[in-house]
Amino acid sequence: MALEQAEATPTTAPWWTSAVVYQVYPRSFADSDGDGVGDLNGITARLDHLRRLGVDVIWLSPVYASPQADNGYDISDYQAIDPAFGTLEDFDRLLAEVHARGMKLVMDLVVNHTSDEHPWFVRSRSSKDDPKRDWYWWRPPRDGFEAGQPGAEPTNWGSFFSGPAWTLDEATGEYYLHLFDVKQPDLNWENPEVRHAVYDMMRWWLDRGVDGFRMDVINLISKDPDLPDGATTGVGGLGDGFPHFGTRPGVHDFLQEMHREVFGGRPGEYLTVGEMPGVTWEQARLFTDPARRELDMVFQFEHVSLDHGPGGKFDPKPLDLRDLKASLGRWQTALGEVGWNSLYWNNHDQPRVVSRFGDDDRYWRESATALATVLHLHRGTPYVYQGEELGMTNAPFAGVHEMRDVESLNHHRLAVAAGADPDEVLRGLRAMGRDNARTPVQWDASPHAGFTTGEPWLAVNPNHTWLNAEAQYDDPDSVFNHYRRLIRLRHDLPVVALGDFRMLLVDHPHVYAYERTLDGTRLLVVANLGGTPQTVGIDRGWSAADVVLANVGAALVSPGRVDLRPWEALVLTR
Repeated sequence: MALEQAEATPTTAPWWTSAVVYQVYPRSFADSDGDGVGDLNGITARLDHLRRLGVDVIWLSPVYASPQADNGYDISDYQAIDPAFGTLEDFDRLLAEVHARGMKLVMDLVVNHTSDEHPWFVRSRSSKDDPKRDWYWWRPPRDGFEAGQPGAEPTNWGSFFSGPAWTLDEATGEYYLHLFDVKQPDLNWENPEVRHAVYDMMRWWLDRGVDGFRMDVINLISKDPDLPDGATTGVGGLGDGFPHFGTRPGVHDFLQEMHREVFGGRPGEYLTVGEMPGVTWEQARLFTDPARRELDMVFQFEHVSLDHGPGGKFDPKPLDLRDLKASLGRWQTALGEVGWNSLYWNNHDQPRVVSRFGDDDRYWRESATALATVLHLHRGTPYVYQGEELGMTNAPFAGVHEMRDVESLNHHRLAVAAGADPDEVLRGLRAMGRDNARTPVQWDASPHAGFTTGEPWLAVNPNHTWLNAEAQYDDPDSVFNHYRRLIRLRHDLPVVALGDFRMLLVDHPHVYAYERTLDGTRLLVVANLGGTPQTVGIDRGWSAADVVLANVGAALVSPGRVDLRPWEALVLTR
């Protein structure tokens, strides 16, 4: 695991401080057999794109056997590849080709829950007396209620995917817990047999050669065994159970045990990152403190919740840049001496950043590259989500019939049934729905963007005729080549990986600026994240600095000031 960051130098720092991770969402990356679904051989065929980009690690979203109720995050066999993606032999070939190109491969670890078709759950629901009954969370109806009655659920918790978090199993007359989809029952981590079965599986993948794990909603694995009700949210009478399952103290014990059992004494340079909804910076310091031996870094959600309105994520509001600076700056400071940050705008659960925080029309290229510049030069490990390096945008869904994501479909069904304006519901889904991130990667201008020769499982964005990888490779000003330069800076300049961080212009509503410093080297990042020109004052010494990166032509730097064109980003060093 990591060394103490306060003592890290360019020669002793963990390898991942200067690394960049690329997330592959296999269903939408590349299809090799024409069935419209991306697969492992498609990924292998496109690895040279990632080598050309310069990334160090590939994070592979789930490719395990699955009924696909939640696009692979509902796993029915942790040690098998879903036939839609290929075979174990295809996986081994992909892994070998990744390693041959000097990159690492990290698997997605989804162990808060399984599929209801996993043999463990099939056994668990077969009888109250089955030895695996206690591998999941089962409870009888609430006192005074008959099974199946409204309000009979053991607690009032709501699911993240809408509706109650409990479903009745008719055969045994008890309810099982599922914080997500009804087909994703939660594992009972309080049972040591569950934990050691998971550790066995993790060791199996490490023995196969993988280089670590991204751990899905890992801070939810420790539940309060008393399962108390949560405060009523007012939505369908459901309650907020998060205080009773989100980042409880027991999760630290579980992760420390996992580290001992899975990574302890094992040679290799592994990466462990935990996705943690609702985690605070105080908690993240504990999770990522190297002395505690839990995780290398966490994914936090604070900055991607700032544009959620009173009605939640599907009620978006405009982003206030000052809120974003306060949030990211707080995490930079908090994890500056102990722990480590992960840096991201996009993933398979978030809408496209150029449509969300940028301008995907007039200033598409400028805003895509400005946002990339601001993110990548923070202290932390950057994550690039597939297509982000091309500036891919949200999709123009004509209606909910064109969407595929279970979260969006559930929300639309329940919200409209409750009397919400269908047009307003659709507006929220278009802006924030997860399908935006899942449209196929746009490789070229051919039909279906070169993703497949068949009919894609989710329609390709029509703008692929001009927004595609082939059009950007040889354009020095393209979004793709700007990402290449950013990644090269992290590899080449120790100040990017390890330098101290200081936020500047904290109250400016349009300009994002900060300094990085290390061993006498200073780096200034200044970006206009808006569509009107801005002039800001800077230290006069920067007027003679070297411009190491710019996204809008020649920089306009004068003694004591910098004039920024719309969506212009500059990186200076001295």
